[in-house]
Amino acid sequence: MNTQRLPLDGVRVVEFTHMVMGPTCGMILADLGAEVIKIEPPGGDKTRQLPGLAIGFFRTFNRNKKSVVLDITTSEGRQAAIELIGTCDVMLENFRPGLMAKLGLDYGTLYKHYPSLIYVSHKGFLPGPYENRLALDEVVQMMGGLSYMTGLPGRPLRAGTSVNDIMGGMFGAIGVLAALRERERTGLGQEVQSALFENCAFLSAQHMQQHVMTGEPLAPMPARMSPWSVYDVFTLADDEQLFIGAVSDRQFVTLCEVLGQPQLATDPRFANNALRVAIRPELLKTLGAILAGHRVKDLAPKLEVAGIPYAPIVRPEQLLDDPHLKKSGGLAPMQTDDGDVTDVVLLPLIMGGRRPGVRQPLAQVGEHTTEVLAQLQEMLPKVGDSQTSRSQNSRSRDESGIASDR
Repeated sequence: MNTQRLPLDGVRVVEFTHMVMGPTCGMILADLGAEVIKIEPPGGDKTRQLPGLAIGFFRTFNRNKKSVVLDITTSEGRQAAIELIGTCDVMLENFRPGLMAKLGLDYGTLYKHYPSLIYVSHKGFLPGPYENRLALDEVVQMMGGLSYMTGLPGRPLRAGTSVNDIMGGMFGAIGVLAALRERERTGLGQEVQSALFENCAFLSAQHMQQHVMTGEPLAPMPARMSPWSVYDVFTLADDEQLFIGAVSDRQFVTLCEVLGQPQLATDPRFANNALRVAIRPELLKTLGAILAGHRVKDLAPKLEVAGIPYAPIVRPEQLLDDPHLKKSGGLAPMQTDDGDVTDVVLLPLIMGGRRPGVRQPLAQVGEHTTEVLAQLQEMLPKVGDSQTSRSQNSRSRDESGIASDR
C-alpha cells in the first residue's frame, strides 16, 4: 500500500451512478486520492450482476471506492442521502433525465442548501433538442459519426469498447478538477455536465473538418484512401497477422532491406511515396506474397531494431501477460468483492514518478454503510451554513484523516 498523499487527498465524493460513464468519473477521482462513496440500492448495483460483454464493468470502473446502501426511493433514504451530500465536495450522478429532480436530489434543489457543492451529471445529451432522449454508447456512436467511420461502406460498426461512456467519465472528471480550482477563488460550487453524444461528436471532429476542408464525402476508415503506401495488416506464416507501417521513403527502403528484398527499393515504380500510393494495391500484393513466408516471432524483432512501426493483432486477454504493461506497472493486483485477486489496468499516467494504483479491495455491497453513516453527525454542517463553515469542515476532515484513505 502506498501511503504517500495523492493529489485529491481530502476531497470527498458521493457517487449515485451505475454502468460505465458515471463510475468511470468516480474511479478516476478515487485513483487520484479522493474518498469516493458509492451509493448502491438495496441488493447492490445491478451492474455487479451483468452477463456477457458487460460482466467486467463493475470490477473495472469501481475500484478504490466505499460502498453504502441507501434506498433513495424512500423518504428515510433520501434524507440520509441529503445529509451525506452535505459532507461532500462533489456529487456524481448518471441516471435518466428527470429522475434526480423527481427525488429532490437535483442540482437546483441541493444548491439552496449546499452552494459549495460541485454536482456532476453524466447524460446522453447536453441541453438541447435531444436532451430528454435516452442514450447508450452504441446509440450515440451511430448518430455521432463514429460507427460510420469504423465500419465498411454500408455496414456501420460500433467501436469494440465503450469509448463514449469511458471518455464521458473522463470529461466529467476534468470538469470536477476545474470546478474545484474555481471554487478556491469563488467559494462556490457549480453544476458540471458531460454527455455521450457531444463526446462522440468531439471524437468525430477531425473527420468533420476533413469534409469542411475538402468538400468531399467521407469514406469510412476501412475504405479510406491511405496517405501512405505501406500502412496495413498483413497475413504472415501460420496465418498470423501483423500491422506494418512504413510512412516515409526511408522507412520503405529499410523495410525492403529487412525483408531481404532490396530490389523493391530501387524499382522506379516505387521511387517515392506518391508513386507507391498510386499503385498501392499492386505493392501490397507484392509485399503480401513476401511476408507470407515470414514468421511474426522472427520478423518483429528485426522491425523493432530497424525502427519500422509494427504491431501484432492482440486480443484483450493477451494484455494480461503483456510484458510492457507488467514491467511498466500498468497492471496491478486487486482483491475482488468475492475474495479473489485479479489484475486491473491502472490510469494511463504517471505523476511525480508514481502510478496511481489500487489502494483497497473492491468493496462488497454496503460494506461501508455503518462506518459512513455513523460519521454524519460529527461531519455534517447545518443546512444553510456558509461556505466558510463548509471549508472549515472540509479542512477538519482532511486533518483528522476521515475524508481519505491514506
